[in-house]
Amino acid sequence: MTTRYGASRSEVEALLAEWGEPRYRAEQVWDALYRQQVALDDATALPRTLRAELDDALPLALDVLVEQTAHDGMTSKWLWSCARDQAQIETVLMRYPERATVCVSSQAGCAMGCTFCATGQAGFERHLDVGEIVEQVLRAAQASPQRVSNVVFMGMGEPLANYDNTWDAIHRLHDDLGLSARRITVSTVGVVPGMRRLAEEDLPVTLAVSLHAPTDEERERLVPLNRRYPIAEVLDAAADYAGAKGRRVTFEYACIAGENDSPAQAEALGNLLGAFPGVGGAHVNLIPLNPTDGFGGHAPTAPSIRAFADRLRAHGVTATVRRNRGTDIAAACGQLRSREAMPSG
Repeated sequence: MTTRYGASRSEVEALLAEWGEPRYRAEQVWDALYRQQVALDDATALPRTLRAELDDALPLALDVLVEQTAHDGMTSKWLWSCARDQAQIETVLMRYPERATVCVSSQAGCAMGCTFCATGQAGFERHLDVGEIVEQVLRAAQASPQRVSNVVFMGMGEPLANYDNTWDAIHRLHDDLGLSARRITVSTVGVVPGMRRLAEEDLPVTLAVSLHAPTDEERERLVPLNRRYPIAEVLDAAADYAGAKGRRVTFEYACIAGENDSPAQAEALGNLLGAFPGVGGAHVNLIPLNPTDGFGGHAPTAPSIRAFADRLRAHGVTATVRRNRGTDIAAACGQLRSREAMPSG
């Protein structure tokens, strides 16, 4: 049995034809789910009896275990249980005055093992399927007064390790939900074969590469995958992507006090990325480290991060400092993981 957001349009059409429904019903169903972005119960253009039959035939893939809202009132997080096997994943909605961004998970857990990331600390369980990925976006959209304009694959998991399901979900978000490819961001820790596949695809999504250190020796301590795909290979693949798509690549850099935030490391990173051949040069997004139970590091001071950014800019590198949101509900970058029990909020 497929799920509500896992079903393709042709599968919905076939199901309704089997039930003897007129052909326009499939268009109404698809319009309600993806254009109106409403729950099936609220698809009032459909007869109530048909809604009940669809609810039974195309069940939701995700059950809410906990929903939390941060103190800012604009950041929400859901802990879901996957209906097929009770695997747990998390999704974050970040609202702004005129729009909203959804941060989705692509895997239950993660096999990359980045030392400072709660998901990596918890280990890998399984890949998510297309319906489980897409449903995160639509369920968050239904809860948001603002229109969801951006989707970022920065939740649990390495998207390029679950390539086919991630790409199929991206096409569903682009083709049926109507999101611009430029407003869909795929974040990778540096899975080079996946980056090269991405460069050959038909949609120019935004690519974000988690770098976190300027040298292979330093990066290997934080990102074990660097032993397989060292920095030079990652940057080469990133440059090829930028050239193929005409898009600037963002490099994510989690700032950890005493680990990767020294002036010398800023200079090394500036030298490394100052000559990056991608379109528009390199853009570094500095992320103050968010606390996790399994890693003892902490973020540098704000003046220290600003000084780090200034050193990068002196090398011609665009540098921004991310304002972390949702840290009070463990919804910020690097904090997502499955949780057996969570406080309500």
